[in-house]
Amino acid sequence: MSDFEWYWIGYKICFVLVFIGCWIYCIASYGFLFGLGLGWLPGVITATLVSFVWPLLLVAVVILFWVFIYLFVLTKG
Repeated sequence: MSDFEWYWIGYKICFVLVFIGCWIYCIASYGFLFGLGLGWLPGVITATLVSFVWPLLLVAVVILFWVFIYLFVLTKG
């Protein structure tokens, strides 16, 4: 296993998740035919650019998770 193989595995996982989410957003925003037919193009562009910084996204998700846990669970006492 090379040194940066973990990065590319995370890149591929993030790419798929962002692409599907962006494509669904385009379908919801622009209608079924237009969003389904052309929504893959902004989905690919967005997923390619966002997936390069997936470690930062992971850190942001973990921080948001702990903030929500603190606000909604720990302060209800």
